[in-house]
Amino acid sequence: MSQTQTQDETARRAGSGRLALDHLDALESEAVHIIREVVAEFERPVLLFSGGKDSVLMLHLAAKAFWPSPVPFPVLHVDTGHNFPEVLEYRDRTVERLGVRLEVARVQDYIDDGRLAERTDGTRNPLQTQPLLDAIADHRFDAVFGGGRRDEEKARAKERVFSLRDEFGAWDPRNQRPELWNLYNGRHRPGEHVRVFPLSNWTELDVWRYIAREAIELPPLYYAHEREVFHRDGMWLAVGPYSLPREHETVVTRQVRYRTVGDMSCTGAVESDATHVGDVVVEVAASRLTERGATRADDRISEAAMEDRKKEGYF
Repeated sequence: MSQTQTQDETARRAGSGRLALDHLDALESEAVHIIREVVAEFERPVLLFSGGKDSVLMLHLAAKAFWPSPVPFPVLHVDTGHNFPEVLEYRDRTVERLGVRLEVARVQDYIDDGRLAERTDGTRNPLQTQPLLDAIADHRFDAVFGGGRRDEEKARAKERVFSLRDEFGAWDPRNQRPELWNLYNGRHRPGEHVRVFPLSNWTELDVWRYIAREAIELPPLYYAHEREVFHRDGMWLAVGPYSLPREHETVVTRQVRYRTVGDMSCTGAVESDATHVGDVVVEVAASRLTERGATRADDRISEAAMEDRKKEGYF
């Protein structure tokens, strides 16, 4: 269809009273539909909320979906103990503002009592699986909202919107249900649960354009700021109590921002001049690497690193 024909079609729809949704409106509508569908189908849903941009976006959509009523389910944070302080402060302030109940599963508790052991590489992201599965079992959550998007990583591209997990929390990529015409199958046996991904069809650029449109507040480290960093494995890691430079690694001050947030020991920053959301939109539009591929060391362990962890019950 030519540009002229497209304009004529848009004008015809407007003249006939039909609502023409733009791309972000369509994504928002789909996500809100999924969130409402889960609340209608399941008894005890929960939303994974870390204070990262995708979980912030999900919570924003959930608040929209049920406004003026409060969000009808709690949020769960699996805390590695190595989080950025700015993110934890933002997390606590946001749940208080929205009046949402926050549940926290702490990796540190598992290390303290011997259920988990520290890894030799220092990262705690892979240690989140057991606290997550225990929290799901203890609270009897039957649907768990996650912020995964198909553009992030190969294993996430395989996910359905409703992704069944067995009684051990494991994901079987061969056991995927068809989702024709936006119909979602939430049936599951006792002990099983369903992971739900309302942002499946969003891209990183969609997320940032929506954040700009809705004026959604984010933790400040998503925007360019000066920070002491050192270079390792092609990434800038922040100097902190959980990520210390080795003898040969030089500490420098750079203007950086984070495209994703997580365990400080394995989440890298990128050099950037993007101090405002509009600058970030332009920067992301020009990028050819996803945020996980560019800044998450734990996803570089092997080609199948994320898929292996998902099969064990990871996010």
